[in-house]
Amino acid sequence: MNLDNLINPHFDDVLFSGALNKVLEGGRGSTKSSVISIQLVTDFLMDSHGNALVMRKVGKNIGLSVYEQIKWAIYELHVESQFRFTTSPYRIMHKKTGTAFYFSGVDDPQKLKSIIIANGYVRWLWFEELAEFGSWEEIDTVRLSFTRKKLPPGMHVITYCSYNPPRNPYEWINQWADSRRGMTNWYVDHSTYKDDVLGFLSQDYLDEIQVVKKNDPDYYRWMYLGEEVGLGTNVYNADLFHPIKELPDDDPLAWKSYSIDAGHINSATTCLAVGVTAKGKVIVLDTYYYSPAKKVVKKAPSDLVPEIYDYEQANDERFPVRIRRRTIDSAEGALRNEFVKEKSERWHGVKKTDEADMIDYVSSLLAQGRVYYLDTENNKVFIEQHRQYQWDEKTVHSDNPKVVKENDHTPDAFKYFAIDNAKELGLKQGKAVAKAKPKVFR
Repeated sequence: MNLDNLINPHFDDVLFSGALNKVLEGGRGSTKSSVISIQLVTDFLMDSHGNALVMRKVGKNIGLSVYEQIKWAIYELHVESQFRFTTSPYRIMHKKTGTAFYFSGVDDPQKLKSIIIANGYVRWLWFEELAEFGSWEEIDTVRLSFTRKKLPPGMHVITYCSYNPPRNPYEWINQWADSRRGMTNWYVDHSTYKDDVLGFLSQDYLDEIQVVKKNDPDYYRWMYLGEEVGLGTNVYNADLFHPIKELPDDDPLAWKSYSIDAGHINSATTCLAVGVTAKGKVIVLDTYYYSPAKKVVKKAPSDLVPEIYDYEQANDERFPVRIRRRTIDSAEGALRNEFVKEKSERWHGVKKTDEADMIDYVSSLLAQGRVYYLDTENNKVFIEQHRQYQWDEKTVHSDNPKVVKENDHTPDAFKYFAIDNAKELGLKQGKAVAKAKPKVFR
């Protein structure tokens, strides 16, 4: 069998590279999954001791996806008589060697860490539909448990990752892929349907693509070209949040404020330390963040107050400028009362108003190019949540758009800061920029 007739030449560079981690991403119809399956079966047949582990995020999706994909590749190579196919569990075993293609969901990454392969070793990993995963960490937990194992001389564990990029450029996977480009032992390949020079795609399919291209160019660019076109619902342009490694030498801090968005039993609590310089720059200095998610025992206000108080003390020592205000949602009574009771510390309440009006205060600061954040581990949650802060698509075209109430804790706290310090910041809602409405940021 001549593989040149089964694999489009576009993929030669990634397949024949020496990289141990190969990421194939791009639009639909690019044949990337077919390419990986053909290459895996071909390599598998050349190593009588090698096994392959093929994974999706959710195990129930295996049957009609990666299992059938590997099965398809085996039939395309006309070697089906060499294999035994089972579906309970999903497994494709070589009759002669006893090695196999194993299939698994990664619903619980910790369980996969302890998987035992009786015959031979795991030499190939394939994570399909990578965008289904919540983070690279849950994938890497599995990957490292196999790459750390010593293989015979000259053998290496090869990892394949494949996915269609999400529309939102700030999704973790899009930024993760960008960070892997050019990294040692990594090869990131982008492909589209246009790379199918061997003619695997039907004319009907190609005609359908052209119809989509004409009617909805953005959808075409995302779906078929694999471009990160944006959801059209991002509240802020995250590029206007400027990271800095240290405070400017020529523009010292003039004052700072603290701002809290308080959660409840199943919601996070955050506190921001925000400094303002002599020239009016707004710098997020530090972020306190507590999430009760997946915790059996949740922290009560009596637990949170000492932690936030210690957080304040640490930042007062680190940034010894006067505190202008301590701000909190006016509807939050329990935490405010606990601060008075335990620390004799009073927090000023900000009353929530129309969502777009509140966002306008932050939009004004961003439009003026004044917002910065110290690029620290603590502040990662601040910038990530602002990147993911979105309008509810169901309300985008209404006159009262709402935001998605998920991972919105640091954005809320930053809004409270801007509103409560508007006079000192020179902000007057509705004047600096047009009233906030959903926009597309690409």
